[in-house]
Amino acid sequence: MDMGRRAFLRGQRLRGTVAVPCRPPWAVDEALFTRICTRCGACIAACPTGLLAQGAGGFPEADFRRAYCTFCTDCACACTKNAQESVPHQPPALTFSPDLPPWELRAAIGTACLPRQNVLCRSCEDHCEEGAIRFTLRQGSPAQPEIMESCCIGCGECVASCPVRAISMQKNPSPNLHPIPFQEKRTTQ
Repeated sequence: MDMGRRAFLRGQRLRGTVAVPCRPPWAVDEALFTRICTRCGACIAACPTGLLAQGAGGFPEADFRRAYCTFCTDCACACTKNAQESVPHQPPALTFSPDLPPWELRAAIGTACLPRQNVLCRSCEDHCEEGAIRFTLRQGSPAQPEIMESCCIGCGECVASCPVRAISMQKNPSPNLHPIPFQEKRTTQ
């Protein structure tokens, strides 16, 4: 089956004709990741929110429709431990560093968004602890959502909250966006 068609049927984003999966936070470059990841599942098992799942080829992927990332570093720590135990002298596929952002993903709102269809909804704003989604009043239509790129940390909590799946996580939606330094997201109990 064509990879582009397979990705389309699974609802994945495409770059050209090749699906680009969302890897776990602190993943190395995609080409290196698929070469050194042992597909052991340690990162998936360590993820406290259930964000990580086994994807195509057995590689771990972030599925924001299931959960969001708290940036707890558990997945990266599990990967590092497994790499040290199973393949000596090989770097782990996830390399945590407090100096590096976990990824360059940011939320993006698509045209299926309910307020853009003149239906009242603010579900994403209610779930965004960082205040990265704000609604601007518009005369004659419901308030419209805007992503404040400087506030979005890429946790993906807004994705699962959207009733019509209009929100996705995208790599660098703005070419002028600078990576946000690592900060652990608050966990809610």
